[in-house]
Amino acid sequence: MVVLKGVPALLSPELLYALARMGHGDTIGLGIPQLLEAMLKLLPLDTYVESPAVVMELVSSDKEKGLQTPVWRSYQSILWEAGCSSCLAKMERFEFYEEAKKAFAVIATGETALYGNLILTKGVLAPEALF
Repeated sequence: MVVLKGVPALLSPELLYALARMGHGDTIGLGIPQLLEAMLKLLPLDTYVESPAVVMELVSSDKEKGLQTPVWRSYQSILWEAGCSSCLAKMERFEFYEEAKKAFAVIATGETALYGNLILTKGVLAPEALF
């Protein structure tokens, strides 16, 4: 457990280390809205890509069934609150798997929501935000 002022308790020392080591453009895969909210207190999102947050697009059979993905609304709301003006991007299933394999880090959260996986792309802090 992290016991530092201003650092959300959900962020383990290992996760903080991974976040600190990430470079501009590196990606990280995760689930669970509470963890996303905690991470966005520390992690700047990339403003040079179409969307720094990507979920897996529904497969055609799930689209045909009209499957709903309420976790995406939660993610989008959290992203907007963190200052991300981009909409959540959707990526084809196997393309998503390939991108996840290339991620700097993958966080196993136990998220059970269907299509709850998320890939974030790290950005940079503006110089005035450093001090």
